[in-house]
Amino acid sequence: MVRPRFTKLPLEQQQAILQAALDEFAAHGFHDASLNRVIDTAGISKGSMYYYFDGKEDLYAYLVRTELAGLFARVGTLPELDIGDADAFWAVLEDYYLQLMRALTASPQLAALLRGWAAASKNPAFQAAQGDIEQASLHWIEQALTAGQRVGAVRDDLPSSLLIAVVMGMGQAMDIWLMSQQPGEDTLPGLVSDLISMIRGAVSA
Repeated sequence: MVRPRFTKLPLEQQQAILQAALDEFAAHGFHDASLNRVIDTAGISKGSMYYYFDGKEDLYAYLVRTELAGLFARVGTLPELDIGDADAFWAVLEDYYLQLMRALTASPQLAALLRGWAAASKNPAFQAAQGDIEQASLHWIEQALTAGQRVGAVRDDLPSSLLIAVVMGMGQAMDIWLMSQQPGEDTLPGLVSDLISMIRGAVSA
């Protein structure tokens, strides 16, 4: 977890450190990224870096959270999901997911950062930070599933915890697969439609 001292830095210095980290992780991946290169590029001392973050895993996790927050801010919040029928529910989700994937395609460094997620997740020191990031998405998924149940789009005969686990697992696998394929603008809508159909098939009422 980022230490409070980092958030007290001037915004320009925070941005310099995070940009140096983004450049390094995007170019070299999680395992081959060098914290020393980040330190040199950011123009700070090694002692200062450990004053702000516990290590490379901590910095990577914070960077992912920050960059994803920026992505969602650019795309905007998810529209209302329970104002129509089941088909409308899934259409809204598909459109929003397509917007996210298009924004991600337009952010190659973030896409590269997220492609390293699977490799980073195997690092024991990263798993606690990974859990924090995944926990932040649970509330959103639960709300979406509840909205889907209200309009008859999502089954209600299974525990919500199981439905959430299924959607999270499929969603993560799909995100990683899509980013590894790096589809073009012409093929992206069809792929997103197919992936949403898979999730619909798994949890549909």
